[in-house]
Amino acid sequence: MNCSKNPDFVLSGLSRDPDKPQLLFGLFLALYLLSLLGNSLLLLAIGADIHLHSPMYFFLSQLSLVNLCFTTTTAPKMLETLWTSNRSTSFSECLAQLNFFAVFADMDNLLLTATAISRYAAICHPLHYPLLMIPCRCALLVGGSWGVAHSVSLVHALLLSQFSFYNNQEIPHFFCAFGPLFRLSCSDTHLSEDLMMVLTGLLGIVPLLCIISSYAHIFLAVAQDPSAQGKQHRANSTCSHLSTVILFYSSVFATYLKSPSASHASGELVLRNKDVESSLKKVLGIEFIALGIIPRNKCFGEKKSHFSPPH
Repeated sequence: MNCSKNPDFVLSGLSRDPDKPQLLFGLFLALYLLSLLGNSLLLLAIGADIHLHSPMYFFLSQLSLVNLCFTTTTAPKMLETLWTSNRSTSFSECLAQLNFFAVFADMDNLLLTATAISRYAAICHPLHYPLLMIPCRCALLVGGSWGVAHSVSLVHALLLSQFSFYNNQEIPHFFCAFGPLFRLSCSDTHLSEDLMMVLTGLLGIVPLLCIISSYAHIFLAVAQDPSAQGKQHRANSTCSHLSTVILFYSSVFATYLKSPSASHASGELVLRNKDVESSLKKVLGIEFIALGIIPRNKCFGEKKSHFSPPH
């Protein structure tokens, strides 16, 4: 097998059950359009209503934007594969997809951290919350998150661009992923894998420690609240975000807490299918909130009279 700097690959993740591609196409198209609609409605609602121009809804709008972009990095190519049965993809397309996939995955992680910090300030320091979470600090948190995510993703892309790969090999997924590309490389990838693991570990562990610290203080504040009504309100105000954090990190740890080329392809595919299922649950939850099925103040715990920033 010849090696090349710009090979073509075959995406075989959805070809194992090719009986009804039209049915799969219709299902995934409906889910993708539902995701676009729900996140777009949420962005429009937050942008149009001045009462929602507060830190919590600002972070929520950024999460919605990231989820919208995140699904767009993989869904169109998957739909094209199902509709045309053309499963080939070039290395440049893979690299671009991986770059944006990593950016939006890292942004999900960092935005959950920013939201946890906002929850900590709102619950543990409610009187100082408008001064702590002023618009410029919120913008700095989000802008810094975008900068870090793009920088780390660029390092990953530059490392992969230096490798040579076997031609016309199968990637057992419906999108390009780091693990299969490392396995298909005919270059020595050990040093690059180690560096990638260090960067990914830092980007995962540091935000996770911030989230754990924030919730440790939140739980302590709830336990020390003498009012039963106050305890219930504070507990309800964090339940949705905490469940999202647990869902996100459990999926990440189950799928990615290993060397990118270590796992068997079929086993990794099963884990990724579970990850997709979890992600769908999270996205659908955001859409239900946008459509008014789930009250915003119950799930995200912000009362405008208590936590609104100063004008």
